[in-house]
Amino acid sequence: MAQQSIGLTGFGGYIPRLRLQRKAVAQANAWIAPNFLGKGKGERSMANWDEDAVTMAVEAARDLLGPDDDRSHVDALYFGSTTMPFKDRLNAGIISAALTLGETVRAVDVASTQRAGTSALLQALTAVKAGEAKHAIVLAADHRKARAASAQELDFGDGAAAVSVGTENVIAKYLGGASLTVDFVDHFRGSTEEFDYNWEERWIRDEGFSKIVPRAVKAALANAGVKAEEIKHFVLPCAFGDKFVQQLAKKSGIAPEAARDTLAANCGETGAAHSLVMLVHALQKDAKPGEKVLVLHFGGGCDALVFETTDKLASQADKRGIVGSLANRKEETNYLKFLTFNGLIEWEQGMRAEQDKKTALTTLYRNEEMLMGLVGGRCTETGVVQFPRSRISVNPNNHTVDTQEPYKFAERKAKILSWSADFLSASMNPPNHYGMVVFDEGGRIMMDFTDVEQGTVDSGMEVKLVFRIKDFDEKRGFRRYFWKAVPILKEQAKSQAAE
Repeated sequence: MAQQSIGLTGFGGYIPRLRLQRKAVAQANAWIAPNFLGKGKGERSMANWDEDAVTMAVEAARDLLGPDDDRSHVDALYFGSTTMPFKDRLNAGIISAALTLGETVRAVDVASTQRAGTSALLQALTAVKAGEAKHAIVLAADHRKARAASAQELDFGDGAAAVSVGTENVIAKYLGGASLTVDFVDHFRGSTEEFDYNWEERWIRDEGFSKIVPRAVKAALANAGVKAEEIKHFVLPCAFGDKFVQQLAKKSGIAPEAARDTLAANCGETGAAHSLVMLVHALQKDAKPGEKVLVLHFGGGCDALVFETTDKLASQADKRGIVGSLANRKEETNYLKFLTFNGLIEWEQGMRAEQDKKTALTTLYRNEEMLMGLVGGRCTETGVVQFPRSRISVNPNNHTVDTQEPYKFAERKAKILSWSADFLSASMNPPNHYGMVVFDEGGRIMMDFTDVEQGTVDSGMEVKLVFRIKDFDEKRGFRRYFWKAVPILKEQAKSQAAE
């Protein structure tokens, strides 16, 4: 009996649309850090104020899973990040609720290391191989803060990637891998600190990457039964530039041209997510069936995984992924906005922002399906759709009782019915846009808008729904999530239709 293939069965990605121009950062800090003027090239991804590792992971997962309502096949979810919003709450559980996964799903957080993404992937592969899971999804996301006028501020980026692991319709077969655990401290972030503390670059490059990565490559290739010259794509996140990655590939016996673009110029390094971000980018853009891919991530040692693509790779052609996310961009030159969005500036928000934003956890639990999954109701007798779901139907001609079944709104097509742009209410990015959203198949919801181009919103515009931060409860360190509407400009709508 032939051994069953285990590997990647799909992928998804998400990079926030805002692209902070490094030139704006370098010029703003030139008075104190003129040495960074030479680094003021290209752009880095920048999360909106209502985005974090959880919300970005949800978007990557939605790209992976597609718009189908039925997600009962997912039986495991692994989430890797170093910037999870909660230290003691199952962050993967928040993602599971937003994706409307079943309560029997195995949800796991993997944290405290840059290898969180690859470690989560290794756990998923092990679970599927052992038969403990049949269809696992692996998510990785990071939204790291950096001190103003630091190299990290320019090098970092925000983003997320998602891959599914299983045995059916495998697009990249897992051949084997290795993990080296070495307590080499290139940087660290204390439990009470917001920012990373970094050691000297030459030490990290010469004693860390140059000596540990080749050992991990050698072990992984041996376990996979693959020769170095067979590797077509060499995936290694590294802030020291593409040329250094090419040198490491050559040192490991791999062709330098196999080294993948680290996406430093147009994205930045997305932390624990970046190996998967680069992997998805490689699978989307250049990989062809029958090619071998080596994925590495350095940090406290090194993870190395070897895959071989299959002819099923073409099944992912409709995914937004990383390529599509990078194409959907808006240049941002306002450095102060970046600092404000990341909580690096204390600014006067006015009296309207002084209200207590305590979340009633009992109410959140009882209405979790509605609040986190945006699940309403559909009458089984009349077909009328409504939000929220209730015992009595809103159908004016037939108020049926206890006839509603769950109805998911998050992936439905919708348009703006009415809207407001409010400069008076408290907002992290004024004016505060909100309005009534109506769905093509029925139902309407009053929602906040996000990722808005001021002056372009109008009634009748199409919107897509996204899972975002609704409120911050600064007193208790809690953040509340809900769904928001993103207006789609005509150019975007045409582009999506063409795709």
